Amino acid sequence: MYQKFIINQDGVLRFGRVYQHRDLLRVGEHCPYGGGLWKVDEGRGAILLYGRSFAFGAAEFSALRRIDWSGLGGTPRPLFFLPHWPNEEQLLPVMVR
Repeated sequence: MYQKFIINQDGVLRFGRVYQHRDLLRVGEHCPYGGGLWKVDEGRGAILLYGRSFAFGAAEFSALRRIDWSGLGGTPRPLFFLPHWPNEEQLLPVMVR
């Protein structure tokens, strides 16, 4: 199982531990806004998002409308995107619009 995320057609970012990004989709959903991988950064107390989904493409955070924290135990944390992963020097905040 891998730590993956998607952004579905309603702009909901969903986390999970799955083999494929499509395993995060519920019945009737699709993923036009991409996805990627995530990891917990205990030092920063944050979730780091990086990479891209091979099936759905890179995440389009401009489409983000809501975050479903249930895949992470229900506790909201700061979110950051690593545009040059594995280099963690540049962190871009991810926010709901």
